[in-house]
Amino acid sequence: MDKQKTIEREVSISGIGLHTGKKINLTFKPADSGAGVNFVRVDLAGRPTIKASVLSILPAVQGSPRRTTLGSGPAQIKTIEHLMSALYGADIDNICVEIDGEEVPGLDGSSLGYLDILTQAGLKEQDKQRHYFSIKDPIFIEEGGCSIVVMPSSEFKISYTLDYHSPHLAPEFLELILTPEVFKKEIGPARTFCLESEAQALLAQGFGQGANYENTLVVGKNGVIKNKLRFTDEFVRHKMLDLIGDLSLIGSRIKGHVIALKSGHSLNSKLASKIYEQKNRYEPVGMGANISGQIGGELDINAIMKILPHREPFLFVDRILSIEIGKRAVGIKNVTINDYFFKGHFPGRPVMPGVLIVEAMAQVGGVMMLAAAENKGKLAFFMAVDKVKFRKTVVPGDQLVFEVIAGKMRSKTGQVFGKALVDGKIVCEAELMFAIVES
Repeated sequence: MDKQKTIEREVSISGIGLHTGKKINLTFKPADSGAGVNFVRVDLAGRPTIKASVLSILPAVQGSPRRTTLGSGPAQIKTIEHLMSALYGADIDNICVEIDGEEVPGLDGSSLGYLDILTQAGLKEQDKQRHYFSIKDPIFIEEGGCSIVVMPSSEFKISYTLDYHSPHLAPEFLELILTPEVFKKEIGPARTFCLESEAQALLAQGFGQGANYENTLVVGKNGVIKNKLRFTDEFVRHKMLDLIGDLSLIGSRIKGHVIALKSGHSLNSKLASKIYEQKNRYEPVGMGANISGQIGGELDINAIMKILPHREPFLFVDRILSIEIGKRAVGIKNVTINDYFFKGHFPGRPVMPGVLIVEAMAQVGGVMMLAAAENKGKLAFFMAVDKVKFRKTVVPGDQLVFEVIAGKMRSKTGQVFGKALVDGKIVCEAELMFAIVES
């Protein structure tokens, strides 16, 4: 039961993005307990914040199959895996990362530079306990000859097999029990790499604009070009580094045995999402046997479904962040490209339908009203919608935050004032009237 940690003091670092080739300045700042890792794009209007979470991962079609990209609205952060791995190795849970560009600095192609600067910042123990999630059920994912599985275990263990079927890159295997100390010594210094045969094709596609022989191990027919290995099996160690960075987006440290065969960012991200879903199934937050009178607690999707009759594809609330029953509630909807309505609603330029934003807002209001003991098992039907205003489009990658406040509440009717926000800015607001009826 160790405590969460942040850094003691602010530190800054600059470097070139491996893929964009642009110079980027980055500043690490301490963050409160429970804040997690948050990127702030200080170069954009409104300084949008992007939470380091599986819910923020952009699909490869918007990012790149050779890196992990996070997004919130139009704001993106690319190639975050080496930095996220370094935070694991530095034993840091909560931190604010201010950045003035779209890609994290590549430094020497490993996590070493980030480990060094975070060590200079110092560690500060915080008041809340660190959270670990122990894998309950095996998860298996396979695509394109690559696979990854996670099994229950009492520790965080990775077994990785690298096999490119290339005459210039022999198969490699490594198995480690991961701790911050092991990461710093065995994984953190391992640098990114590519085959010489891939290099020109990647450059032609616009990738690797900031790569060189110092920050990227280029493997030719006679071995590494213009560089030397730090480990005889540095390639598989770097694949582990990427995997750790991608899995850190779960938001909790895990206890499980990850077995990977040629896994890359796409497969890593899918595993992280599946673990996140399992975590939410096994760790319902805030929904106890008696919800009545609860103030300030969270409700996960399982708790919400005990209150609302809605189910997929018409359940639009992912989590209730706080609730004061009959008075106020705050909920979230994570908008992703996989939401079914994007298949037909402006598919060339995905925009969430405004009526569904209002519906999601109403569902948060429904939870607030129907969670009361006297309304248990009842239904809330729309009677009227008034003063609806849409101020901004909502697109994949956005996180909708709904705040609803009760107006006049009677035994059979309820009035709710609601607003929806993205990045702290109102995108929709409305007044809703419900009829509360027996189911």
